[in-house]
Amino acid sequence: MAYVNPSGEFTRDQRYISTRITADGRDGYPVEPGRYRLVVSRACPWANRAIIVRRLLGLEDVLSMAIAGPTHDARSWTFDLDPGGRDPVLGIERLQEAFFARFPEYDKGITVPAIVDVPTGQVVTNDFAQITIDLSLEWRKHHREGAPQLYPEHLRDEIDEVNRYVFADVNNGVYRAGFAGTQEAYEKAYRRLFDRLDWLSQRLADRRYLVGDTITEADVRLFTTLARFDAVYHGHFKCNRQKLTEMPVLWAYARDLFQTPGFGDTIDFVHIKQHYYVVHSDINPTRIVPAGPDLSGWLTEHGRAALGGRPYGEGTPPPLRADEAVPAGHGADQAS
Repeated sequence: MAYVNPSGEFTRDQRYISTRITADGRDGYPVEPGRYRLVVSRACPWANRAIIVRRLLGLEDVLSMAIAGPTHDARSWTFDLDPGGRDPVLGIERLQEAFFARFPEYDKGITVPAIVDVPTGQVVTNDFAQITIDLSLEWRKHHREGAPQLYPEHLRDEIDEVNRYVFADVNNGVYRAGFAGTQEAYEKAYRRLFDRLDWLSQRLADRRYLVGDTITEADVRLFTTLARFDAVYHGHFKCNRQKLTEMPVLWAYARDLFQTPGFGDTIDFVHIKQHYYVVHSDINPTRIVPAGPDLSGWLTEHGRAALGGRPYGEGTPPPLRADEAVPAGHGADQAS
């Protein structure tokens, strides 16, 4: 949920369910293979992070995943991609049902990613930032052999600092521009966004990844916004000083990650465009979904390997499960 304050500034409701699933079960929800279901939409950048982290860590067999459709109404995300419009494991039509099962008077946002306790059908958490950290730390016993260290202890302070900047100015910054209620609020958000993108370009000019020499949680968080930039944010949210393809360092960095197993193969451009252009009818009242942009550039040479670095550290690329692959024609192979 979000609102525009009297000065026209977009404000995100960050009151998430803070219950955690931990190795010691201190919140009443211990890590247990098969007990929980991760609910996502491929359209949502916050959920996309959880998809990427789950895949990089190899948690597919211990934490199942439900994929909601790309559009929703005021009541929440729906499972319209599944036969009969119901999630086959949870047996529900709307994610809202899992929230109300635990909190009958729940009045905050019904958001993804969310993790649901399968035996009770009750939501456990929708705290997107904590979910991916806990997948790295609390679920470690169940990581695949060769899983990367996405939140290594010696880099956590730096990762957290970068994440704070990226969330405030980029991840949430595009929304602050897109949903601004006044010209002044829009221009303030616009300048803040591109100032931070310039800062990131400088940071990444001589290093392959945001923190250290391997992929970390920081790269996951930035990537999901960059992947949506030209397809949605540049036009729909008026973030149009430049396209991503016109920012050489960030474009090469984004392509590098896109071509790294676990990243680009989770991106569904069809769902992404349908979500933003259809759901945000206040911004796009015709609900016409643009035919472009041309996506073929995502698969072109990026040259970033010359900067060194090891994507997975001492680990290995994650395998791709056929039953979780993005449908043909929905990724960078989509016809322009």
